[in-house]
Amino acid sequence: MYVDLRSDTVTRPCPAMRRAMAQARVGDDVFGDDPSVNRLQEMAAELVGKEAAIFLPSGTMANQVALRCHTEPGDRVLLEEKSHVLAFEAGAPAVISGVLPGPVPSVRGIMDPDDVLRAIPPQNVHFAPATLLCVENTSNRGGGSVYPLDVIDALTRLGHSQGIRLHLDGARIFNAALASSTSPARIARDFHTLSFCLSKGLGAPVGSLLCGTEETITKARRVRKMLGGGMRQAGFLAAAGIYALEHNVSRLALDHDMAHRLWEGLVHTGWEAQEPETNMVYVDAPGAAGTVARLRDAGVLAIATAPDRIRLVTHLDVNREGIEAAIAAFAKIRTYGSA
Repeated sequence: MYVDLRSDTVTRPCPAMRRAMAQARVGDDVFGDDPSVNRLQEMAAELVGKEAAIFLPSGTMANQVALRCHTEPGDRVLLEEKSHVLAFEAGAPAVISGVLPGPVPSVRGIMDPDDVLRAIPPQNVHFAPATLLCVENTSNRGGGSVYPLDVIDALTRLGHSQGIRLHLDGARIFNAALASSTSPARIARDFHTLSFCLSKGLGAPVGSLLCGTEETITKARRVRKMLGGGMRQAGFLAAAGIYALEHNVSRLALDHDMAHRLWEGLVHTGWEAQEPETNMVYVDAPGAAGTVARLRDAGVLAIATAPDRIRLVTHLDVNREGIEAAIAAFAKIRTYGSA
């Protein structure tokens, strides 16, 4: 049995979630008559303070549908230089929407509004116009970092003042909300759209929601269909999402506590690690790939995100015993090298 710290996407549905899935009322969601999907969408929109929502198979599709709804081919999309939309969505912005990325530097994944302002090109026929700003909260490559609310507000004010649409990649927005003692609706208030994942820390097997105005979500339904994301009896999956929203949001605080304990243990045994804000711990490890292999031999699964960096993610399938086992494995490697 491994302690799996590769991601919070590796969780498996608990027995109660499986029962909810088995008992789900279903229909044909493309026709709009799956009652479980409709309920999930209503719950999601209410949670984040938007008019409507659409259920999609993945966070990548949710983000890409949002980009297609907000932009035209040849537009520029401003986004953090290591953001998920830019780095981990297989070049989809170029292929699906025909847009030019406008990378913005950051500190721990947090963009400074002044840097965003500098990234907006002049209104001139020579330049691709900046029509959309994407913000990722929490920031994955920033170490699970959380945008301070004043920075969120400054970015959204900037967007509105410049006539730029605003999309929040809130894959882990509930982690951000808990860590900042702020409601998801308040974080998302001034964004035109917001996406969030059910299949990360919330423990559902699949699915994300894109939330926004009725007009935008109506457009999103057509884009989803174009991308092959229209599902039929999707209520079985939606039931898992409903269960996740009803039972697994507040417990994310436990994942944050586990991450902090993991960080403390690693630092105590001599590793350099970034103090977590949420459920991710990034560890400095020269020869990271080799360290990951040795961790696997010791029963711990992790990911090397760079030649000298390892990412560890806590989630609902990792308990305190697993965290202590991971600390012990790191301690052994630190003490005995490859032994």
